[in-house]
Amino acid sequence: MKNNKKILLVTRPLSPPWDEASKNFAFDLVKNISNKNITILTSTFNKELSKNIQQKQIHSQSKNDFNFAEKIRSLLFQIKNHKNFDIIHFMFTPTKLNSFVIKNFVNNKKTKTIQTVTTLREDLYSDEELKKLMFGDVIVTYSKYAKEKLKSFGLKNVQQIYPGINLSKFKPEEKNLELMKKWNLTEKDFIVSFPGEYVRLDATDFIIDTFIELWKNKKNHNIKYLCACRIKNEKDAKKKKEVIETLKKVGHLNKVVFTDTFGDVNKIYNLSDVVLFPVNNMKGKFDVPLAMIEPYACKKPVIASDLPILQEFSSEKINVIIKRNNKEDLKNAILLLKDDEDKKKELGENAFDFAHETFDIKEIAEQYEKIYEELF
Repeated sequence: MKNNKKILLVTRPLSPPWDEASKNFAFDLVKNISNKNITILTSTFNKELSKNIQQKQIHSQSKNDFNFAEKIRSLLFQIKNHKNFDIIHFMFTPTKLNSFVIKNFVNNKKTKTIQTVTTLREDLYSDEELKKLMFGDVIVTYSKYAKEKLKSFGLKNVQQIYPGINLSKFKPEEKNLELMKKWNLTEKDFIVSFPGEYVRLDATDFIIDTFIELWKNKKNHNIKYLCACRIKNEKDAKKKKEVIETLKKVGHLNKVVFTDTFGDVNKIYNLSDVVLFPVNNMKGKFDVPLAMIEPYACKKPVIASDLPILQEFSSEKINVIIKRNNKEDLKNAILLLKDDEDKKKELGENAFDFAHETFDIKEIAEQYEKIYEELF
């Protein structure tokens, strides 16, 4: 493809803070695509991007909750400017509203479209409704699961590309001593983190109950819970208050660190001995949660639930798989990795190799470039 082809990348605002997985991936993708004739939608100007990348500052903010007003800003820009681009690359979860607007007001015969589907909301839509949400000349899914689902609808233009991670950023490092001091953690502590959400994923109460069970045994009092959950809305804030009250009642609040909106999640991964992702559902989340694969790149063992969607990047060689919502399983998995240093190290090494083989952002960018080229 000639470098003069104009590409519009449509995502949530590609601006700081860099603490949200979907825009982090999109931003890293932009930086690694060799064709730099790309336009992105932002709220602030990003100095680290190439000068050839056009930054349209149409958004008023770049928060975790991509609210309705910001979505309207994006749609209005697309409606007004879509004919100025050769390719429009959409990267988001399709809904009835955004698919309707794009089909009727953005699509045109001149401009090719790529639809990267971050997840299929099977909890919200029937198979027939999901099929109607697809509009791209090329449809890309994050997971093989989603690809096969769409192909079962009779769609032919579907391929699968995993989301990529920046392996020069997510890598093994020593525990950050300043953070340990700030959060009253010591070298004797066994630190277990959960880089998830308070309400979505339906894991918070399950995790807290498991730790309370663990702490009934005094020899486990050096196990510390690093709650790396972001507060995205009022429901999250309410759930955090409930968790704090519960921990106060049982006398274990001093064993938990709340990071809230701490930006450098790589430091959290490397501060952790084990990373948790024992979620009970994936409603509205990436098919491939970066909160699982980023720790892999940091050589961290991950404890994950046995949800079918997670099985593409889970195995006994790279992580510990537990039954969904099984406190005894989670408790035993944490103790296994606490007591068996060799097992913990082996899983971390294997996870590291898997991340480098599967999720390198440079290789992912090359796969998207190939799609751009094949459209012309």
